[in-house]
Amino acid sequence: MKFLVRRVGFLLAALWAAVTVNFFIPRLMPGNPAEAMMATFRGHVNPAALHALEVAFGINTKESLLSAYVQYLGNLLHGNFGISTSSFPDPVTTVIARGLPWSLGLVGLSTVLGFVIGTSLGALAAWRRGGWLDNVLPPVFVIISAFPYFWVGLLSIWLFALTLNWLPIIGAFNATAVPNWSWSFVHDVLMHAILPSFTILVTSIGGWILTMRNNMITVVAEDYVKMARAKGLRPRRILWQYAGRNALLPNLTGFAMSLGFVISGAILVEYVFNYPGVGFMLLQAVQSQDYPLMQALFLLITVAVLLAIFISDIATALLDPRTRGGK
Repeated sequence: MKFLVRRVGFLLAALWAAVTVNFFIPRLMPGNPAEAMMATFRGHVNPAALHALEVAFGINTKESLLSAYVQYLGNLLHGNFGISTSSFPDPVTTVIARGLPWSLGLVGLSTVLGFVIGTSLGALAAWRRGGWLDNVLPPVFVIISAFPYFWVGLLSIWLFALTLNWLPIIGAFNATAVPNWSWSFVHDVLMHAILPSFTILVTSIGGWILTMRNNMITVVAEDYVKMARAKGLRPRRILWQYAGRNALLPNLTGFAMSLGFVISGAILVEYVFNYPGVGFMLLQAVQSQDYPLMQALFLLITVAVLLAIFISDIATALLDPRTRGGK
């Protein structure tokens, strides 16, 4: 119980710090969203129009910083992140809702698959240490993981889309398609997701293979694994229930952080494939100086990472009771 209380306290303190920093950073920057939006008109605006935009964006230059902070916290509790300048007059929540499902589906599924496949292959490579699996997989995938996302994405487009003409090039679906739940549209979405998903998967799997292999080599040498072998237990049971379970624990935090950053999307991958996810949206928000949208996305990324780490701590405590006994 004390462990859970400590974890919840840390989560709340970190969340408050993230919210506070997210409030002050935009206000320490010169200008405001209204001025950034009107800059596109090269100053050919009147004060009344500028004031109208400031009212629409919820900017009150005469308001004290403390009252603005309290109002900001109240808006967050109600899910109000303001108005997007790049998609004016749409609220930020509406803009994010358009891109978030695409990032969760593409990057989230690719991250989970990369972790599952990478840790499984790493465990098998360490279990059969010195075999062909151990000699081939870790070096090959570690080298591939050093390649930049955008380079692998461009190479995939050249090979599978332009040369072999197997898969579509960019986008999440055909421009002429109407989004619906029919099989033809779902198939179209899946075909468009193969190349960006493959890019994320092939560049991330090497790290999981290497870390799991190293963890497994250490765990396999432990006395309880030797005892399990002496008892005559099946090798598969020793691999997954004894060695694999304990070797997996150090990777949980890294996996949790990877899941947290799913909210941000793989920015370079989404940019290369023109995929309408949150990562591509964040890049556009930076280029268009959309402060409310940037602020909301940064906060969502931070909250997602904190929640993912909190869940990984709870999962680690359930899998390894020794972690609960800290003083």
